[in-house]
Amino acid sequence: MQSTAAEDYVKAIYHHTEWQPEPVTPSQLAARLGLANSTVTEMVKKLAAAGLVHHRPYGAIELTREGAALALRQVRRHRVVETWLVERHGYEWDEVHDEAEILEHAMSDRLLDSIARSLGDPVRDPHGDPIPTVDGTVVRPDAVLLAAAELGHAGTVVRIADDDPAMLRFLAEEGVALDATLTVLGQKPYSGSIQVETARGTVDLGPEVARSIWLSA
Repeated sequence: MQSTAAEDYVKAIYHHTEWQPEPVTPSQLAARLGLANSTVTEMVKKLAAAGLVHHRPYGAIELTREGAALALRQVRRHRVVETWLVERHGYEWDEVHDEAEILEHAMSDRLLDSIARSLGDPVRDPHGDPIPTVDGTVVRPDAVLLAAAELGHAGTVVRIADDDPAMLRFLAEEGVALDATLTVLGQKPYSGSIQVETARGTVDLGPEVARSIWLSA
């Protein structure tokens, strides 16, 4: 079973556990994909029958070895395309996700590998997510979530979640981008905002934003 839908599902399951350990539930997967719970339940049954996921009724969903291999293939395709659009075609980092969602399914492996070589075989995409190698190897940086960083922690930004284009635009305006150095100055009471120092000065980042940024540990 290797349809566009199957590729999108296993990629979404992989994304959920890439930066945290808890497996995804059907309702979480439905929310991530923007689909009805019943639709996801039926597709998960098909994925399980095809040997791509493990799933018990009312339980979490986990990729099998075959499912993980397919997910890594799609993740590689998506992130190489995002990098290509930014580095060669003038796209901003908040503009590439939807384009990559389309192109990742349309390119041959030969074309994708040629693009990767022309970019110098990048190891991360414009948001800091690691790009799997052709054989599925993933090298993830040692990182700490900004929301969990201790007072005084100083590190470079190694990853920013790309779920919200508006947030990416806001962070770019504030000088918070990959490889920028941030220092945690403190957390404001009641609001939950975290104050950080950047090269441009200080900025308050709300809880949702702080849960979307990873700093070098």
